Amino acid sequence: MSTFFEKTNRFLSHTAGAGPRLLVVGAALALLLTYVVPLWNLTMFAPQYPDGLTMDIYSHRLLGGNNNQDVKEINILNHYIGMRDLTDEDFTEFKWMPFVIGGLILVVLRAAVYGTVGSLVDVTVLFTYFGLFSLWSFAYKLYVYGHNLATTAAVKVAPFMPPVFGFKQIANFQVYSYPQAGTYAMAAAFLLLSGALVLAWRDCRRVAAA
Repeated sequence: MSTFFEKTNRFLSHTAGAGPRLLVVGAALALLLTYVVPLWNLTMFAPQYPDGLTMDIYSHRLLGGNNNQDVKEINILNHYIGMRDLTDEDFTEFKWMPFVIGGLILVVLRAAVYGTVGSLVDVTVLFTYFGLFSLWSFAYKLYVYGHNLATTAAVKVAPFMPPVFGFKQIANFQVYSYPQAGTYAMAAAFLLLSGALVLAWRDCRRVAAA
């Protein structure tokens, strides 16, 4: 058992080379994109909306197509079925996500400076947790919107779950939900961090074998 802990400690304290550190810096740069590009997009088509109503979800706001008029139109439709309005104020994620991403960028850069395998493991695990929690939070928000319908609504529809990913028919609307550039940037950051870990692990094995 002591041998296992000794090997683990040597591995975690091993200092990574320039290659893994550059990948970690690349991950930090990828995360910066989440401030300027959308994370997700929802598009709705219906006979009365052949061109579709679009809504982009950023890390800090909602932005509809047609100079944000699409969000207003979606809220009018939601009013008829008893769904509450989609507003920036109702998304608590917009209040904490930009700050958490900023904190992650700082932690990622710190890992690049320290360069130990242990710091790479820590930031990769932390980033993975953040990504999974953000995805769950998004799905839960959609669930709440589709299930908390006012009983006094003019049009009665059964509670529903808007699609998190892919296509779903809701009444006479075809709803499409897909990740956008911000989410792909986060995925790229995860791959870069994972790649840095793999390179550092190989380097550690090579040093141990020498």
